[in-house]
Amino acid sequence: MEMTTFDAAEQAAEQIAETPPETGPAIVHSASACRVIGDILSRVGDKWSMLVVMTLLEGDLHFNELKRAINGISQQMLSRTLRALERDGLVVRTVHASVPVRVEYSLSDLGRSLSQPVQALGSWAFANRPAIEASRSVFDERSDA
Repeated sequence: MEMTTFDAAEQAAEQIAETPPETGPAIVHSASACRVIGDILSRVGDKWSMLVVMTLLEGDLHFNELKRAINGISQQMLSRTLRALERDGLVVRTVHASVPVRVEYSLSDLGRSLSQPVQALGSWAFANRPAIEASRSVFDERSDA
């Protein structure tokens, strides 16, 4: 049986997940450690990527269904976002051999695992939005003076 790139990535992720914490790499929370994972943080912090991930939590969707579900995203931006999420192993693209060809997008296990931290960050943002907006107003008034 031929192994796809996605299968290889899933296998590598499973091996890392199965590694006992004491033998795995130490997680260091520092500025230099953040720089190492900056490209990953950029992806998970991207507005469109998170909207796609959260929308796909509801189930598999075709491209146009996703476009209708995500208000304001252009076809080009959705295409770029899906390609990047697929490259990172967060989204799985399935082509159905039919006439016309149907392409369906779903979350991988890795993509589904991202939903909890994203929901927590969203909850934090909603809870702290009034304080942040007040701080912005004070700053903007001070800057305009």
